[in-house]
Amino acid sequence: MYDYIVAGGGSAGCVLAARLSENPDAKVLLLEAGPSDWNPYIHFPVTYYKTAKGSLTWGLETAPSRAQNNIVTPYTQARVLGGGSSINAQVYTRGVPEDYDRWERDFGCEGWSYRDVLPFFRKAERNELFADEFHGIDGPLGVSDQRYTSPVTKAWVQACQQAGIHYNADFNGASQAGSGLYQITNLDGKRCSAAVGYLRPARKRANLTVITGAIATRIVMEGKRAVGVEYVQGGNRQVARAQTEVIVTSGAIGSPKLLMLSGIGPGEHLTQHGIKVQHELPGVGQNLHDHLDVFMIYELTGAHSYDKYKKFRWQVAAGLQYALFRSGPVTSNVVEGGAFWWADKSQKDPDLQFHFLAGAGIEAGIPDVPGGNGATLNAYLTRPKSRGSVTLRSADPLAPPVVDPNFLDDPYDLKYTIESVKVGQEVMRQSALAKYIKREHFPGSAIQGPGGYEKFVREQARTGYHPAGTCRMGVGAGAVVDTDLRVHGVDGLRVADCSVMPQLISGNTNAPTIMIAERLADKLAAKNRLASPQDITTLPLRLKETHHT
Repeated sequence: MYDYIVAGGGSAGCVLAARLSENPDAKVLLLEAGPSDWNPYIHFPVTYYKTAKGSLTWGLETAPSRAQNNIVTPYTQARVLGGGSSINAQVYTRGVPEDYDRWERDFGCEGWSYRDVLPFFRKAERNELFADEFHGIDGPLGVSDQRYTSPVTKAWVQACQQAGIHYNADFNGASQAGSGLYQITNLDGKRCSAAVGYLRPARKRANLTVITGAIATRIVMEGKRAVGVEYVQGGNRQVARAQTEVIVTSGAIGSPKLLMLSGIGPGEHLTQHGIKVQHELPGVGQNLHDHLDVFMIYELTGAHSYDKYKKFRWQVAAGLQYALFRSGPVTSNVVEGGAFWWADKSQKDPDLQFHFLAGAGIEAGIPDVPGGNGATLNAYLTRPKSRGSVTLRSADPLAPPVVDPNFLDDPYDLKYTIESVKVGQEVMRQSALAKYIKREHFPGSAIQGPGGYEKFVREQARTGYHPAGTCRMGVGAGAVVDTDLRVHGVDGLRVADCSVMPQLISGNTNAPTIMIAERLADKLAAKNRLASPQDITTLPLRLKETHHT
């Protein structure tokens, strides 16, 4: 028996398990389907491309994409302690203030404006450089400048300025617009995931239990109340009971799946799979949206990029530098350069994000660069209009769900994704990059004729790995959780991860996910303080003692 069960050991789950267990009277259980974060590739920043594939992920694929000629593409979601923060490129961005003001104004999420959430971004952050109204320096999450940046990346930032995209030293400060170098979730030259920053110090607490290799299969319900979680570990089915609450933190794909397996979701869909409807909630699994990433690959004039470290002698040199000085290429997150700018110039805030990588071959399905040395520029619209869904494939909890992002369903997304490619190509043509760039390798000759850009985007654009919205917070028919992240109509059950975002934020999603968990942890701590027996009884006891004296 536990007070809190947290189902999902990703970024949000690690935050909540750590924060809730700060109360020594609260017995907390964290369940994670994947392994612990022991893999050394997790902690070396430069090797994120290895962790984002294979055994540390769920191996998901998209449903055939109707607006993309029914292509089926990999859909990487983490399956390891720390979740996305253990396998991502460590880019630290929060979006723009209007993202959160829109949550409050347009979706009924009172208390989630930028003014309300900024303190929790600051609470989470341990920034090594900035210390101002936007940044914190005492939090668990290490955020730092890059220890090593490729000269090609620096040239790309100069090229952005030549193309009219001014320099910005802090994408999370007073303004997001501009170009520069990303800050990253890094501490002392190593990845600072939520598992490292939050959970690792907390695991010594006697009131916190962490079980890995435990796949949550069902929320145990008694009437309209959640009382526990059923999970499978090593082929054995077990049940953990929660006296206070179950908090689902399994991400934009896993959280709606677990709710639906538990009989909470669209009634007709559940009935089709033979699942008893415990609570009709049509919005579960709907409102899926994601950044649609398009890649531009360039062949370089020589061994200027991280591609040269594919050769053993360069790996040895970089490894020695890292081992001796904790510096050099091993500390790079590869995704070093960034920019926020406009594809649709009628927008108030930038709606286009670039990531520049001094290397090629990260994304599967793109032809290898001749000569082996390349650079990659990827771009996406930060606020796409298309919406998809996550649904069950069957009632088997071990079966993967059907993930349908429905990319490019809205013509707006197609129009301005094409524009994003054109803006990116203009940057890459600037003189600051001339000594490094030999030619455009991809799309290159793939774009021919008036329909070339549309054909390229439809056939080649892929997920940016930022799914959100499938357990939408707010009010109305499509909402799944209220502003305290309680599942509508169900007692003792909350969802706290990127699935509750009513609308995707304008940037990478790890930092906002951590913020969401921090905000819920603070609310639960305040609730516990108000409800503690000591607070309730102290005044009457003191009055009695005074009267006796």
